[in-house]
Amino acid sequence: MRSCLPIISTCVHTTSYADACDRIQSWIAARQSCYIVAANVHVVMTAYWDRAYQSILDRAALVTPDGMPLVWGLRLLGQSQQQRVYGPDLMLAWCDRAADLGLPIYLYGGSDRALALLETKLKQQFPKIAIAGSYAPPYIDLRDLDMTSPDLPTWLESDINCIRDSGAAVVFVGLGCPKQEYWMAKVQSHLNSVAIGVGAAFDFHSGQVSQAPRWMMKIGLEWLYRFSQEPGRLWRRYLINNPVFIILFIFQLLKRIITKNQ
Repeated sequence: MRSCLPIISTCVHTTSYADACDRIQSWIAARQSCYIVAANVHVVMTAYWDRAYQSILDRAALVTPDGMPLVWGLRLLGQSQQQRVYGPDLMLAWCDRAADLGLPIYLYGGSDRALALLETKLKQQFPKIAIAGSYAPPYIDLRDLDMTSPDLPTWLESDINCIRDSGAAVVFVGLGCPKQEYWMAKVQSHLNSVAIGVGAAFDFHSGQVSQAPRWMMKIGLEWLYRFSQEPGRLWRRYLINNPVFIILFIFQLLKRIITKNQ
């Protein structure tokens, strides 16, 4: 098992696409119900401000460095070879393996149109992929779920029954942060599959929303591309969370240096 290092208050795993897929495959073989979080600055800072959400990240089986600032953070903490494990690309990496292994997937989230386009594109890219089902749920604020109760609300129990009956080995959850993490934590004990939160991957892979150019992703400017597309929705995420993240991580590094020199 690879290491997990704290960035601010969130422990992020030093993993890779191959390692993550190996873990998913082993969890499926063991029939272990668990969930994976693809963490970026927004995820880490949401957890920093919200203890309930932090608890959900703490219970994840795997937290991948989805954003380049987290990759750089892990490198500065001693993992010099760490690479990005980006949620949308992890989705494709698993689809490739699932197609070879004959393990069905389920798509939960997005819109009906996005799911229809996504299924078509996945089948074109992975002809042997088995898509057990898909569903675009109506908008509900999942932060209102009672996380202390083992029972599911009626609407969610119906969704979970459909997923279980489909026989899916992996459920891709495209509800966005923090909704998808609340959903995965709530249903974990009711599923017989691995859930992976993939954020905007459904919109990206269906062609509904354009992704930042790879060169912008590589140098950590993906946020700027997305902000330029949706400034009204994303301004708080990037113009408040990003600077606070930098300040907190600098303090973390300074504390680490001081501790080492004592």
